[in-house]
Amino acid sequence: MKNVQKQKRANKSLPFFFRDEFKVSFVIIFISVALLITTFTFDIVPPILNRGIQPATFPKALLVLIIVMTLLIYYLATKNPWKVQEKLPKSFFLTLSNFVIFLIISKTLDFFLAISVLSIFVSYCWGEKRIFYLFLVGIIFPVIVFIFFETILGLRFPPGIITNIYYS
Repeated sequence: MKNVQKQKRANKSLPFFFRDEFKVSFVIIFISVALLITTFTFDIVPPILNRGIQPATFPKALLVLIIVMTLLIYYLATKNPWKVQEKLPKSFFLTLSNFVIFLIISKTLDFFLAISVLSIFVSYCWGEKRIFYLFLVGIIFPVIVFIFFETILGLRFPPGIITNIYYS
């Protein structure tokens, strides 16, 4: 009986700072702000040595994006509360194993190929079964990442099977 009463008022009567949504969001934002503050201590690279953007700009932009997305998720969680699950879904463990495969492929064969395989497997694990769309994701996503790193950031992918063909 007490368990039913707890579940009925689990998130209703608690102040906002005791709710799970707030705790998770607060930890993510707290760590992101702490890391963002440390990016202001990075040295500025002289323009002659700078390839692409300044070294501190990318982490700052990434951390601000993480904070904004966390605030958005918190807002959406207040509108539609999280579903409590007893155990993690099978797709979580499959995705985790895909990252291990990603590490192996990126270290032994090619980073570009590893991104492609990872995007195909993650899409498949989370429910996409159409082969055409899986291959589309496996080609388009790595190309976008490659172009982003190559043109905007001015960074080269590590050498590998496909990247050696492109760089030579």
